[in-house]
Amino acid sequence: MKRKRASALGSLILVLALLGAIYSAYKVLQSPAFETNRPVIDMPAERFWNSHHPFHINISDDTGLKKVIAYLSNGKERVKIADVNFKKPPKTYTLQIKYPKIGFTDNSDNLLLTVVAQDISKWHFFKGNSSIKKERLKIDTRKPDLFSLITSYGITRGGSALAIFKATDKNLKELYVETNFGKKFEPTPFYKEGYYAVLLAWPIKQKRFRAKIVAKDAAGNVAKARLGFFLKSRKYRTSYLQAKDRFINGKISDLAEDEPELTANLSPTEKLKFINETYRIKNDNLIKTITSKVDHNRISSFDIHPFYPLKNGKVVGSFGDHRYYWYKEKTNIISESYHLGIDLASVRMDDIIISNPGVVVFANYNGIYGNNLIVYHGLGLYTVYGHCSTLLKQRGDIVEAGEVAAKTGATGLALGDHLHFSTMVHGFFVRPAEWMDHKWIQTNIIDVINNAKKMIDK
Repeated sequence: MKRKRASALGSLILVLALLGAIYSAYKVLQSPAFETNRPVIDMPAERFWNSHHPFHINISDDTGLKKVIAYLSNGKERVKIADVNFKKPPKTYTLQIKYPKIGFTDNSDNLLLTVVAQDISKWHFFKGNSSIKKERLKIDTRKPDLFSLITSYGITRGGSALAIFKATDKNLKELYVETNFGKKFEPTPFYKEGYYAVLLAWPIKQKRFRAKIVAKDAAGNVAKARLGFFLKSRKYRTSYLQAKDRFINGKISDLAEDEPELTANLSPTEKLKFINETYRIKNDNLIKTITSKVDHNRISSFDIHPFYPLKNGKVVGSFGDHRYYWYKEKTNIISESYHLGIDLASVRMDDIIISNPGVVVFANYNGIYGNNLIVYHGLGLYTVYGHCSTLLKQRGDIVEAGEVAAKTGATGLALGDHLHFSTMVHGFFVRPAEWMDHKWIQTNIIDVINNAKKMIDK
């Protein structure tokens, strides 16, 4: 009996010891030292590469990297371009890929990149986890072909101009016109494959204007071409306007109610400054955002006609007018702003007529502009109609030349019934006078397009 009990107790102890060993082994294998996740190699299946410039690959691992190796192969030869053993294993590593100075006897425009990464895990009998990833590299060291075909002769400060150019590359990735004031103008495909047209704007607050075409391909090759214009400086009006109490306690006070949280504790003159500057910037930025969008449908013509939004409309406010507001004394300037359109007055609630086909992209209330209509005419050109009493169109409507789209009014920051009319190019306010002038349009837009087509067809 005692022998049986001793035998059973021994078996139990053995089982418990075995279970303990299994549990201990399980806990060890579950520890970070035995993690089973492979290193992550962040690289695409293929890319275009200008082999003159290195590129980088990010590699990461949960516990730490032990080793990274990289090879380049042209199908006949294989060259080791990286062999890194880490003394202090990092969790992240950026591998720089350079074209080898020696190793390949044959130049090839197709290479295979192989990257191997191993971590410090004790998994796989202390060999660790490893990852292998391959990427096809298509070598391209040629810059895009780029040249300016034709432009408007000149551009005026505050005005517009047109440029047409050719840009070709089988792997073209980016194409834009870069300016000295940081704006990148997006071109529109023009007439035939490889040709582009772009309307440009010289903002009124910029004293200088420079522009160049920039073309980048998928391999990182960059080509640039300067656009030459005769630059026409222009002086704009400066006005000093009295801010009367009736104006401040009327229109300004009414508009301040649009932003009660920001104006509740302001004095009357502070409210004027807020509406004329801070609120104006907010309203202008909405217009700029809407009018910065450009469609990329190919065009063969741009048959734009002069804009005459009001029949028999009289100009009562000019574009570019730098307005200073004074209170009680002319030396007491309390606010300033630029008038970025023209004001046209006729009879009360007069018809606002669309002069060129387009699509309505905004029809709503917009602060100092009151009831505001914006129409897109293509090639980055927009027209803006402010202070309307009634909007007869809504966003998304297609409008044709001759249609009545709204009625004049005095909504927003307007003292009397009139139309505030602005023209926009790629999000910039530009001189409406140019787009209301048949001769200017013919010389700077229509003739440029027609001459470009003749040059392309030669």
